[in-house]
Amino acid sequence: MNHLDINKIHKNISKDAVRIATFKEIDSTNDQCKRDQHDKKINVNIAHTQTNGRGRRGKSWLSKDYENIYMSISGLNIHKEKFPISLATGIICQKAIKSLSGDIEVGLKWPNDIVLKNKKIGGILVEKEILGSNVITIVGIGINMQLSKKEDWWGDLSEFKELDRNDLINKILISFLDYLNKGITNPVKEWEDVCMHMNKEILINQNNEIVDKGLFKGIDIDGSLILENNDQTCKYQFGEVSIKGAY
Repeated sequence: MNHLDINKIHKNISKDAVRIATFKEIDSTNDQCKRDQHDKKINVNIAHTQTNGRGRRGKSWLSKDYENIYMSISGLNIHKEKFPISLATGIICQKAIKSLSGDIEVGLKWPNDIVLKNKKIGGILVEKEILGSNVITIVGIGINMQLSKKEDWWGDLSEFKELDRNDLINKILISFLDYLNKGITNPVKEWEDVCMHMNKEILINQNNEIVDKGLFKGIDIDGSLILENNDQTCKYQFGEVSIKGAY
């Protein structure tokens, strides 16, 4: 088993600025962030397994395989940009995986999925908690390194034997901290460059109903998708995207 190695994870990360905790088992790393005492530090919680892992819109997240990444990052008032932190985190994770795995073609699917070979290998869940005049932002990240059992829509990174979970977590954290300090110069372009369905026909699902279809033309600075249909464009801030041939 590839155990969580706190020394590898903390490499080149200031312990004065970031508190990292690992758990053998926990209900949810996002929920643990809500229980943390928040001060000047960024809090990071990482678990071997979650008993109540979840994705967007309350969907459950498979969290019982020990080789995978279940982590959450939280802090007070850490996000002040218009570009959504969930999409920025997608860019960060995509780059981290690509840099450590020999330039594999990892892509992003709107709004918060990480994709390999048309299978979902990861996702991002952002939650916010109000604490007086402050806002705690919690960024949950799940990445499948190796699944013992796969459903049709799940993929993982198991074919990339050289990819170490601890190194990937460390790379993501360093890049995330750099993003908090400096932002992303051109986030819309960076996200669109790795989107798996640019200029492809998509369906927009809301509340399990198809509400629109057309060509995906990119995103706005606020993260809204831009849909083109019959030479007209419209934007959607909420919903799910379905693409033929993908999960």
